[in-house]
Amino acid sequence: MTRKIVGWSLFVLLAVILLYVSRFWDFRFWSGGLFGIDMLRPQGGLVAQWLRGTPLAPYELLVWLVGGFLSLSAFEWLFSRLWPLREQGGQED
Repeated sequence: MTRKIVGWSLFVLLAVILLYVSRFWDFRFWSGGLFGIDMLRPQGGLVAQWLRGTPLAPYELLVWLVGGFLSLSAFEWLFSRLWPLREQGGQED
């Protein structure tokens, strides 16, 4: 049960972070930069901002999708290493 609660909590946190760096973030909960960091602006769209002026700027959505896929894959790999499933009884912790 603990594994599921921790896993879902981390997954929701990662999903909110990915949404924030995407172009689909439409909330302005703070003024200025998040935690005082000016690069973390309140309107989101950080991938487009970071790629502006580079050759990858037209492919911002593709870069975002690949980055999201890689970060979710890394999260799954890390989570399976930290809390492996028990094989006895067929039930999860």
